[in-house]
Amino acid sequence: MANLYTDDIVAWADQQAALLRSERWSLLDIEHLAEEIDDVGKTEKHRLAHRLAVLWCHLLTWQFQPTRRGSSWRLTIHEQRRALRREVAAAPSLKALLHNDVWLDTAWSDAIVLAVAESGLAVFPAARLWAIMQTLDDQFWPD
Repeated sequence: MANLYTDDIVAWADQQAALLRSERWSLLDIEHLAEEIDDVGKTEKHRLAHRLAVLWCHLLTWQFQPTRRGSSWRLTIHEQRRALRREVAAAPSLKALLHNDVWLDTAWSDAIVLAVAESGLAVFPAARLWAIMQTLDDQFWPD
């Protein structure tokens, strides 16, 4: 089973699913199954952090490049907010991350990198400007 895991993870996953369904517990590749399950959680957390970083990037650009404001920027910001809410609703345990300062600071740092790359400006503050509830509020638009 370990060779199948390294040689063809899709075939391995199909095999493991079939073994689970048929309750053939002794044939399961427990070590790799546990690793893959851990990765699912990590992937969801990473996706949420990336989406938040993109939202903050757009809000930073909105604030620091007011001449670029337009309907497409507004729509993008609304879509990122909606997507963040959908992801938390689909996996409620992710909500705890929105109150974790270390996690939020990492997402903010990623947002700064994106904003600098996107705008060419180097004026963005290292410390978060907005609380998470403010960030997700559809009525909030930084000046």
